[in-house]
Amino acid sequence: CVWWAFSWSLCSFGGRFHGLPVLGFAYMVLIHLKQNVDRQFLYECPASHSVDALIREVVLIHNLQLRILRLVEEGEQLGLYGPYRPPASTNDEDDEDEEEHESSQKIRGPFYRKDPARKRTGEACDQTIADTLRKTLSEANTCVSKDQVLHKMPLNAAILKEAIQNVKGAVMICFPMGLPLYDPVQQLLVGTYKDTEAMDVDTAQMWWAGKELIREKRLSDHVGKNEKTKIVAKLQVRGHAPPPREPPVDVETQKAMMAWYYNQQKEQKKLDEDADDSYTNSEWANPRALKCQFQGLSSLRFK
Repeated sequence: CVWWAFSWSLCSFGGRFHGLPVLGFAYMVLIHLKQNVDRQFLYECPASHSVDALIREVVLIHNLQLRILRLVEEGEQLGLYGPYRPPASTNDEDDEDEEEHESSQKIRGPFYRKDPARKRTGEACDQTIADTLRKTLSEANTCVSKDQVLHKMPLNAAILKEAIQNVKGAVMICFPMGLPLYDPVQQLLVGTYKDTEAMDVDTAQMWWAGKELIREKRLSDHVGKNEKTKIVAKLQVRGHAPPPREPPVDVETQKAMMAWYYNQQKEQKKLDEDADDSYTNSEWANPRALKCQFQGLSSLRFK
């Protein structure tokens, strides 16, 4: 009774008493959203959660993940080669412009670096300051990495929005005058970039076990009321075919199984080819070996 009263008092005070850890915690359904091998993340919610609210939250995280992946790719180029060229300029016009101003020694910035792809101006910032941008981009990329699934770290929109704000601050440090509106990094930071893989929160569909989760129902109507359930789901645009189902085993396990079966077949083949019965003449195969040993005849050999 004393221990029960002590445990109840700890829980009633939020699970902490003089630095003791929390005794009770709530389980949630773990949703592993796997669009492909590189784009996947974990999300937690209670089984009583509405499917409509779940899809909206998961689609928001999915779009933010895409946004950060694009931001990391374009941000690295921004740190190396500066802002984007104006959309009206072409490679031919740039070549003519360089030849025309070659004699007049066109003024370049102190950190100019020519872009091999001719997409950016080459007016980069100080590479020492650019290291701050690269570090921030690396941290943002870690947030959306598939390794978070291996570490069982669920994602939420607040974490991804904070990562985008950190990148925005690093860009402002590198380019205090700002970026042009047509620069992909600027569009990704303000949310005007049009990504073909982004989904609409109102029309997106979620599929699990070959079935679509109905928005009008609750999650428990599909997966049950067990809060320790884990499902692997996928998002799909309305009007498209259902996404392919997950294989029963992953690629690494399948390779290991195939290697094991190959070795088994190889050993069986060797056993089938080895039909020699000469072992029957060996001493250890003699059924009278013990009797001969007692009679002192074990050293005799017959030719």
